[in-house]
Amino acid sequence: MGTGRLEAFSDGVLAIIITIMVLELDRPHGNDWHALSASATSFVTYLLSFVYIGIYWNNHHHLIQLTDRVSGSILWANLHLLFWLSLYPFTTSWMDDTDVATVPVVVYGINLLAAAIAFYVLQMTIMRTEGASSRLRAAIGRDLKGKISPVIYLVGILVTYVTPWLGVALFAVVAVIWLVPDRRMERFIAEHAAAGEVSGR
Repeated sequence: MGTGRLEAFSDGVLAIIITIMVLELDRPHGNDWHALSASATSFVTYLLSFVYIGIYWNNHHHLIQLTDRVSGSILWANLHLLFWLSLYPFTTSWMDDTDVATVPVVVYGINLLAAAIAFYVLQMTIMRTEGASSRLRAAIGRDLKGKISPVIYLVGILVTYVTPWLGVALFAVVAVIWLVPDRRMERFIAEHAAAGEVSGR
């Protein structure tokens, strides 16, 4: 099976997730700047989750570009990732509705951690399916960001019991880490696309 259908389905799910999140934004209850500022927490939590969805969409796109074929196990691993991402609107909304209370922030952190693990499982499934010749394996390399992110999530979950906003801050740090472009994968794709080995889609 080719990769086009999997990528199209995933893109559609991620688009729906973002749509649901924006619909959950807390609208100002008034018509002045004070009313708008009262919705600041809602916007901050939405922005953080929006950035995370954008990061996953970007990295998923690169992942699929380096995948030759889709097996049943890859389909299920991809659905596993989409399941955890689909919970973002729920955990984001709960965190916002409770004014960033401890338990909702912990659950949000667990959601982030579970999605990160699911993405790692998807990577491993693709590499195992394609064997030693997997281009994805060569492009990822040591994957330092992928290894350090779960550690920061765990620390963020723990410090949330001290101060919830500190946990949110650490979750934001992971987002910033992933926002910094990793040119290795894009360079690898560009080099192999020029050689006709990777689709430029």
